[in-house]
Amino acid sequence: MSLEVSQLCKNFGSQKALDGVTFSAKPGRILGFLGPNGAGKSTTMKIITGYLQADSGEVQIHGIDALAHPKQVSPLIGYLPEKNPLYADMFVKEFLSFAGGLYGLSGKMLKSRMEEMLEKTGLTTEQHKKIGQLSKGYQQRVGLAKALIHDPKVLILDEPTTGLDPNQLADIRGLIREIAKDKTLILSTHIMQEVEAICQDVVLISKGQIKAADSLANFQQQGSGDQLIVETEEPLELSWFEAFPSASFGPKGEMQVIIKAENITEARKAILGIIQEKELNLISLSQEKKSLEELFRQYTK
Repeated sequence: MSLEVSQLCKNFGSQKALDGVTFSAKPGRILGFLGPNGAGKSTTMKIITGYLQADSGEVQIHGIDALAHPKQVSPLIGYLPEKNPLYADMFVKEFLSFAGGLYGLSGKMLKSRMEEMLEKTGLTTEQHKKIGQLSKGYQQRVGLAKALIHDPKVLILDEPTTGLDPNQLADIRGLIREIAKDKTLILSTHIMQEVEAICQDVVLISKGQIKAADSLANFQQQGSGDQLIVETEEPLELSWFEAFPSASFGPKGEMQVIIKAENITEARKAILGIIQEKELNLISLSQEKKSLEELFRQYTK
């Protein structure tokens, strides 16, 4: 693992912001760090990046103790905070030169990294404009370019798509996917659509505690219910499904039946047997699943 967080704790006075937070992130995959407002997402991000001190716990970045050696791991981390800190009166190219200089880049190396970041983030045509003249979407691109200028191994994005219109959102999502191919990328958000759109892994935090940590596919699988929904081209009769006392018509009337079953696998076989026996044309046979939003509420309510 390129990032491992273990038993992280942080108090603000009498308020426990983080309570034993533990998770890990893998390179080449986008981890959605998910939770409601005030759950502890930003506090965790700030501790990982060295902006805040933890009361206790460990953060390992590529085998280095990040809490004990923050200056040593700083070059390995790129960070885009929720409130994108930009200098509105600076030109885009000027700002990236300044940001690169903070990481010790200079001369040909700085020029090369600036050109690469301008091209990768789609800012080449905007490089001579002042940041304050750019749209919110392009300002987010500048923030990403700044976070990437020193070629970090780990990239942390805190609510990077807040306030973007649908076109800007699609552009930034595509950019994040491209960036994540060779980095460990953590996307902190409370927006379900962002996680479903671009993440492979999920860590869900609520009230300072980790409630779930798994691949997105496995996390969604936890929401599988005990109901099967069968839909056909022909009208169905509930009497055909008398082996299932709970059978009832679905939203599509007689063309759809909802069946509750303890053993989903055996129920599927029995339903397919009825479809074959009655010579029906099957449209779909699906298992009811909770949406990511429903799972979110289940874990955080």
